[in-house]
Amino acid sequence: MDRPIVLPIEPLRSARLDLEPLSVDHADEAAPLFADPALHTYTGGSPAGLDELRSRYRRQSVGSSPDGRDSWLNWMLRDRRSGRLVGTVQATVTPDRDGPAADLAWVVATAHQGQGCAREAAAVVADWLHEHGVHRLRAAIHPDHEASAGVARGLGLEPTDTVVDGEVRWQRG
Repeated sequence: MDRPIVLPIEPLRSARLDLEPLSVDHADEAAPLFADPALHTYTGGSPAGLDELRSRYRRQSVGSSPDGRDSWLNWMLRDRRSGRLVGTVQATVTPDRDGPAADLAWVVATAHQGQGCAREAAAVVADWLHEHGVHRLRAAIHPDHEASAGVARGLGLEPTDTVVDGEVRWQRG
């Protein structure tokens, strides 16, 4: 039987970024950062308002799914030089008979894209997961989203033939 995965989130650090565990307090700063509809070009939906973001962050910062089966690990990315938030990286770690697997996702605010922030932060999270026994990584990426495909390739993920809701599953391990 698959056992629940419990990974306590902790602050992480890359060359340029501090990865802060998500808290409700991040919502005030994050709401205007993620208000750009262009961020939803490949994922659909629309920007969350402040109250919706607070509610989402309250649920996500608990650290696990309601049934306790999955770990929800969410980090806010802060540029150390400017002190500003620039994006997020998240990992949902699920049990499986072959060992735990993590579904990764990343978002970088429009003004900070093209600077390698997503790749840098996702690599730190992937290394941290590996140190905690999570060796299988996955990401769901729209087939036209070249920037996210580049991040996935940088993590050693490869596209599979699996397509869910119009997104290609990339996988490593």
